[in-house]
Amino acid sequence: MQRRLFTLDEANRLIPWLERAFQGAMETYERLQELRQRLTEIQRERMRRNGTFDRQAELSATETRVQEIEADINEILRDISAEGIIVRDVSRGLVDFPSVRDGREVYLCWVRGEDTIGFWHDTNRGFDHRQPL
Repeated sequence: MQRRLFTLDEANRLIPWLERAFQGAMETYERLQELRQRLTEIQRERMRRNGTFDRQAELSATETRVQEIEADINEILRDISAEGIIVRDVSRGLVDFPSVRDGREVYLCWVRGEDTIGFWHDTNRGFDHRQPL
């Protein structure tokens, strides 16, 4: 499959959708972190009790919920990737859009909170090497 190349206008049109997608991912991620913390606490209690653990149903339900939420986050990331966008950092909402600049492939770089794409970098470089458009 050939990689999609974005014009600046095409990439900028996807920013509102990306904002919503990352908002949903972050809200889901926060719930996941809370559940993981609860799961750790339950597992520690189980180890302390050494065989007299009465919260097995809660442990199983929490493990199941963690797996469901991880699947929800992965679905959001698959949706973004399916558009041809490269997700670099979920927690920051950092993505790259493959594009062409001066006849060579580059990445248009966007991070959640920016209104439009204002930076690019070479494909062998990252966020720290962003250059203004």
